[in-house]
Amino acid sequence: MWRQDHNGFTHQDPGFIDLAGNKSGEVVRVYLPPDANCLLAVAEEALVETNVCNIIVSDKQKHLQYMTLDQARAHVAKGIGIVRWASNDDCGTEPDDPDVVLACAGDIPSKETLAAVEILRREIPQLRIRVLNVVKLFALTQPSEHPHGLSDRDFDSLFTTDKPVIFNFHGYPWLIHRLTYRRTNHVNMHVRGYKEKGNINTPLELAMNNQIDRFNLVIDVIDRVPTLGSRAAHVKERMKDEIIRHRAYAHTHGMDAPEVTGWRWNSTGPGDPRPTPRSCRHERTAAQQSEAAHTGLLCRPRPQRPDGR
Repeated sequence: MWRQDHNGFTHQDPGFIDLAGNKSGEVVRVYLPPDANCLLAVAEEALVETNVCNIIVSDKQKHLQYMTLDQARAHVAKGIGIVRWASNDDCGTEPDDPDVVLACAGDIPSKETLAAVEILRREIPQLRIRVLNVVKLFALTQPSEHPHGLSDRDFDSLFTTDKPVIFNFHGYPWLIHRLTYRRTNHVNMHVRGYKEKGNINTPLELAMNNQIDRFNLVIDVIDRVPTLGSRAAHVKERMKDEIIRHRAYAHTHGMDAPEVTGWRWNSTGPGDPRPTPRSCRHERTAAQQSEAAHTGLLCRPRPQRPDGR
């Protein structure tokens, strides 16, 4: 749906997923694989199960590959999993304590979420982020409602019980609220999804119109993490500038800017994009830890770019 920009509004309706949510959990399954290997792993599971209706949401366009086939199989088996190489809240022997949870379901929402995480880790490196990917949509609900459902303890361990959750979804956002309204942390869950803002746009422009893009996600995090807000005002302002710049580029050139179409995960520099988690004790200096204990997260001073932005 998020790559039907050439067809316009008539081809941008994810409501079929909502219809599946009205059916019995005994006969309906919904999968949203983020990459090709995950699609293969989903197909393996779906083709073995009988007497059910399997809905697999997948794009026909080229996409980034995030997982090996073995990793994808493990991810599908769990239904929801932590994207460890994109998260930085793994504190080793210390308790994990993220400042925010970014969850995603669907190929384009997953890409935009990862791009937002890369920006956040660059601009606000002290921010501890947990990234979740949902491949089995009904894992969000209780096991009593669907065979894929996670227990409350498993759900709380992933989504936390009190941290802000930004959920980037392929379909209409209220479906996620329907599936999670009985969960402990539902009050802190903010969902981005399709809002009937479709037109003949570029892919990023379509995402920005519906606020599932990387820049709006960064703004969401700043607005909802209590220790940020005005302390990250300059980052927020730069994100607004980026939205204006990319919208103008799309209107002028009829396509997205090269840094968007050619985006790759590069938060840790060249080499394997899946870093070994470091202890949180070593991510801040002693002075930063002391300051954070009294005032919350601090934004690292941002060096001036050559282009002045």
